Amino acid sequence: MRIIHVVPWARVPYPQAWAWQKAQVQQRLDTPELPDILALLEHEPVYTLGQGASLDFLRFPLGSMGIPVYRTERGGEVTYHGPGQVVGYPILRLKHYGLDVHQYLRCLEQAIINVMQEYRIPGERKLGYTGVWVGDTKVAAIGIKVRRGVTMHGFALNVCTDLTAFDRIVPCGIRGYGVGNLGQFCPDIDLGAVRAGLVHTLGAVLGADMEQGDTISIRC
Repeated sequence: MRIIHVVPWARVPYPQAWAWQKAQVQQRLDTPELPDILALLEHEPVYTLGQGASLDFLRFPLGSMGIPVYRTERGGEVTYHGPGQVVGYPILRLKHYGLDVHQYLRCLEQAIINVMQEYRIPGERKLGYTGVWVGDTKVAAIGIKVRRGVTMHGFALNVCTDLTAFDRIVPCGIRGYGVGNLGQFCPDIDLGAVRAGLVHTLGAVLGADMEQGDTISIRC
């Protein structure tokens, strides 16, 4: 039986969640019987860069915004995290689901598309890009790292976040397209309901039972 423990977390600074992810990956490499785990949360405002991301996609000098910037080990370019997003960090062993990295990315996209369908929002993929879109507006970014078959990092779905924060970067290094919120397409949408919906749709896409885990209490 595929089981994923879903752990609740509120709004946390990025370094705390990043340290938690790295610790969870190491624990699963050391102790194979530990269950897979999914954290769903919001972040305090932060910009993150992928491992090989270009600083040319920042529209401000480092240290000038009052918002921290971190270079991480995930794939992809620069993005923003902040209140009003649902950020998901699945720590999964891909072999449990018979997936390679590309198939896993498509699963994350499909889970987001499926939860958007519940609100009659036409989420879709865009050829050549990772993430989820409504037309030419990107509403969800995805960037992952896989270490010895165990995933970390994940996705960020804009529900009601401050979109002006994206004006200071070239989001995901993609020029010529916009960034949007689900709230633009469904004004009464609720962040908590979207979070709960993602638990269901991700479990359905992966063929896993989603079980409530313990509240995260790590302090860094």
